[in-house]
Amino acid sequence: MTVRTRFAPSPTGYLHIGGARTALFSWLYARKHGGTFILRIEDTDLERSTTESVNAILEGMTWLGLEYDEGPFRQTERFDRYEQVKQQMLAEGKAYRCYCSKERLEQLREGQMARKEKPRYDGRCRHLTAPPAGAGANINEYVVRFKNPEEGAVVVEDQVRGRVVFQNSELDDLIIARSDGTPTYNFTVVVDDLDMRVTHVIRGDDHLNNTPRQINILKALGAAPPVYAHVPMILGEDGKRLSKRHGAVSVMQFREEGYLPEAVLNYLARLGWSHGDQEIFSVDEMIALFDIPDINNSASSINPGKLLWLNQHYIKSNDPAHVAHHLSWHIGQIGLDPAAGPPLVEVVLALRERAKTLKEMAEQAIYFYRDVAGYDAAAAKHLTEGIAAPLSGLRERLVGLPEWSDAVIHQAVVDVAESFALKLGKLAQPLRVAVTGGTVSPPIDVTLRLLGRERTVQRIDRALDYLRSRVPAGG
Repeated sequence: MTVRTRFAPSPTGYLHIGGARTALFSWLYARKHGGTFILRIEDTDLERSTTESVNAILEGMTWLGLEYDEGPFRQTERFDRYEQVKQQMLAEGKAYRCYCSKERLEQLREGQMARKEKPRYDGRCRHLTAPPAGAGANINEYVVRFKNPEEGAVVVEDQVRGRVVFQNSELDDLIIARSDGTPTYNFTVVVDDLDMRVTHVIRGDDHLNNTPRQINILKALGAAPPVYAHVPMILGEDGKRLSKRHGAVSVMQFREEGYLPEAVLNYLARLGWSHGDQEIFSVDEMIALFDIPDINNSASSINPGKLLWLNQHYIKSNDPAHVAHHLSWHIGQIGLDPAAGPPLVEVVLALRERAKTLKEMAEQAIYFYRDVAGYDAAAAKHLTEGIAAPLSGLRERLVGLPEWSDAVIHQAVVDVAESFALKLGKLAQPLRVAVTGGTVSPPIDVTLRLLGRERTVQRIDRALDYLRSRVPAGG
């Protein structure tokens, strides 16, 4: 059997982290077994589904690197197929037309709830062979219901939850087509999984109660059900259902906050799956080690601190060119042109030890791509009248350097500091303020090399002008 998994989001919003984790688990399982990963857009909710949401889902999966082998299939493009299967089931007596009015169904529901019974359809139209008498003008107003077995049980051998048994007597005859002819969720899912030959369904455990209904429809169509694995939901740090109040819940929000996709993948994998005590997994390791039975059967809680730790690890250990590729977007987001400064790979090498996110790294790199606008109070205190002469002397030394390398720059700063009887830091820190506008940067020789000789000298000149402006006339 060739493994075929699917990710089937509803396009009613962004790709949230619960959906992304489901997609990841399905993708990993398919990749592990040389199978096929299918993307299906379940867009039959015409009122809530939007093109923007479809694009957001595709963008999120692309950013994470979860490439699909087939699709994206859209349910709205398969209505003819659903109609064909519905008519087949009607003809075989496995489904029936229900003419009950909304008013009758509401009265039925209210009565059941008043008696503290589980609300369910009472099967009034189940055995009709023609529209009921008195239907009159409503003869064409009907829904189509699946004729669910009335006896026996549905046993779900869930790969995460274990054996779960549902009594057919607790399942009513669900609607598979609305009065306007549009198919319903549980029906389209079954037809799609059947046609797409899905072998393993990995999804959130909020779908567990749909599973016995879907299994019964599959059996009515003469098909064997796929293997099911229902994954517990993700909770907030407070143990409550994850929501916007817990911070980032959209995959692309993680991108905006400066996380690398592999850090997010690693983080999502560990939200409900484990392999011993290992915390850091490359994508190849996840593919090799992942297995459905290793998914935890209890809910996992988000841990922003762990994600930040993972992100910093990947920033420091990944190929600098890969990190630079993702950093470029953040540089652009804050209005900088990556071509207006040093190569981003060099910036990554200089800043990766001190940046926890790419957004943070981009902000730390501003002075490499934009002129210093001024000096804040904390920085300006290093630009004292007494540093003017050493800075001026260093400027002349830098202009005449035979090459612009870390070692040569470093030696120049050391020599000038010694000539003015200064400790290295007493010159290096004012120099840092002069060229960056702040008090924090990579080692001063690295900083100057990345800025380039011309920009370095211009900024020292600006600092010297600033110092002159502070000296009273005639002073």
